[in-house]
Parts: sequence; structure tokens; C-alpha cells
Amino acid sequence: MDKVNIGLSPKSRTKVISVLSGVIADQYILYTKTRNYHWNVTGEDFAQYHKLFEEQYSAIDEDIDDVAERIRALGGKTPATLAEFVKAATLKEHPGKYPSAKAMIANLLADHETVIRSLRKAIEICDDVDDDGTEDFLTQLMEKHEKTAWMLRATIES
Repeated sequence: MDKVNIGLSPKSRTKVISVLSGVIADQYILYTKTRNYHWNVTGEDFAQYHKLFEEQYSAIDEDIDDVAERIRALGGKTPATLAEFVKAATLKEHPGKYPSAKAMIANLLADHETVIRSLRKAIEICDDVDDDGTEDFLTQLMEKHEKTAWMLRATIES
């Protein structure tokens, strides 16, 4: 950890790595839930939702890799087990539950909005320790979640 010389103190990097570990955990839970819904969606709009969920979990998968690489760039080790993700995540899984397609959309919308609120707090922490790189990275990630939330919201609005 101390060998990284990028203008951030070890204490600041440790704080940011901790924040990013929570971010990756939520991303992984959201990825898993979206993939679950992709596999288990049914109904007359099956094809539309099946494709939508696939697009979303694919995008989240790329984001997970980017968060992991950001942690490594800061000199940290990336959490990488399901147990670590479940422990660090604010999002919750719902094992054995197979909601309707509309409820799936509503659940994902709520999760994306939770992630957005968490990212706003994470961005503030990065600002406090003057980590402009991670602050910018998380702002871009937040904007992706805001767009996805908007699309999900528009999908279930009457």
C-alpha cells in the first residue's frame, strides 16, 4: 500500500478503497439481481424485458471491472468473493422470490436509486480527501445509474 506514490496519503487511499469496496459490493448484488431477473422474467413482454435486463447486467459487469481496477490503482486489494460482497453491500438479495415483470422493474429502480444515493456520499468522501480521479470516476458511474433509473422509471410509468 505504501509503495503507491500518486499524491494521496496512505490514509486517504485507505478511506477511498473502503468506499470503493462498498461500491463494488453493491454493483455485484445489482448485477446478480439483474441477471436473475433476465433468467426468470415471464409474461407477454418477456422478450422486451429479457433483452433490457441483459443490456443492463452487461453494463454493470463492465462497471464492476472498472471499480476493481480503480481499487488496484490506488494500491488496494479488490474484494472478490460473494461473502465479501454480501457483507459490504447496502443492497439486499431476495432469494427464492420471482416477482412479476413490473415488480422486477420497480425493484431494480429502487436499487439503482439506492446506488445513486450511496455514490453521492462516496463522491463527497473523495472530495474530502482531494481524490479528484476517484471523484470523477464515481460521478460518471453515478450518471450511468441515473440514466438507467430514468429508463426503468419510464418503463413502469402509466
